[in-house]
Amino acid sequence: MITAYTYLACILTGIYLLVLLYLIRGWSALQAPKRPVTGRFKTKVTVLIAARDEEENIAETINDLLAQDYPKDLTEIIIVDDHSTDRTAEIIASYATQGVGLLQLERNEILNSYKKKAITEAIAISTGELMVATDADCRMGSKWLSSIVSYYETENPVMISSPVTYFKEISLFERLQTLEFSYLIGLGASFIGNGRASTCNGANLAYRKDVFHEVGGFKGIDDLASGDDELLLQKIAMVYPGKIGFLKSLDAVVYTYAKPDLQSFLQQRRRWASKSTKYKDKKVVALAVCIWFFNLSMLISLGWGFFNSRVLLLFALQILLKFLFELAFLAPVMAFLKRLKLLPLLLLLEPMHILYMVYVGLMGNARKYVWKGRTVR
Repeated sequence: MITAYTYLACILTGIYLLVLLYLIRGWSALQAPKRPVTGRFKTKVTVLIAARDEEENIAETINDLLAQDYPKDLTEIIIVDDHSTDRTAEIIASYATQGVGLLQLERNEILNSYKKKAITEAIAISTGELMVATDADCRMGSKWLSSIVSYYETENPVMISSPVTYFKEISLFERLQTLEFSYLIGLGASFIGNGRASTCNGANLAYRKDVFHEVGGFKGIDDLASGDDELLLQKIAMVYPGKIGFLKSLDAVVYTYAKPDLQSFLQQRRRWASKSTKYKDKKVVALAVCIWFFNLSMLISLGWGFFNSRVLLLFALQILLKFLFELAFLAPVMAFLKRLKLLPLLLLLEPMHILYMVYVGLMGNARKYVWKGRTVR
């Protein structure tokens, strides 16, 4: 029995290490963006934000958008108030004279996916060619929009995934989240670097409006509260393989905040995990299942290892290889984000990451969760 389990654990470990080699290759394949030859922009852009109870953050986000160096006559900002119970709508409305549009959702409609509804309504009234989505608690530099449009006009992709990272961390827990989140951002970027699409983040995502309509928008994926980013990415990738880009530029980075406590962190990750079974690319789903079983095997190896030294040695080998290969993948990602000082925390993150992966994989597809004060699925 031990021999059979050892073979299975080694196979799962090998699969995971091959995945990491694939990610390392994909990240290195991503090139720094070119600048337009003319230097003259021609694309009308609509910035989309769905906001709910964000009175503490929304003003800073709007100020960053208004400070963009992209031509004002080519910029449209639409912020949708998703039934906020605080001063979010009032704050947004105060920027009306500066060209910030406020759209409020009707209160008589009960939905499971309010954010997708908000984005759809905003796109319906938009006048831009390129939709650029971000979140109400995000910050960005003044070259954010111009870097995205430069890439769009130079490379002609139909969808652009751009980097997101955490900043202003206060606690060790928040710094650990930044390292783990960077892994996820790097993973999505690396798949694109390898010519495939798997994941992205809705806090920094751009796509052509006509392509959004061509694939039916969120139709077919609107039964889940989450998925306005990855599930849309998957739909577009099916129609336009090889036409999705990742913008590997510091100017394009969007900054947001880590979760302050374990409960809110797990709620967020369960929300993200809930959409994985809806992926159009079933090979990606199968790969995610294999990775989940790899992490489960490590837990089994550790528990069994207390009673059998041979299995304990297997666990030691698994976690050592996991650490070394993840370090090799994360080092260039963290170097790009200028956060190399966080890499030593990988030693601390490793054991917690195993538990978290197994837990979220189970809970993300088994239970409802709370998001923005609502219980959804």
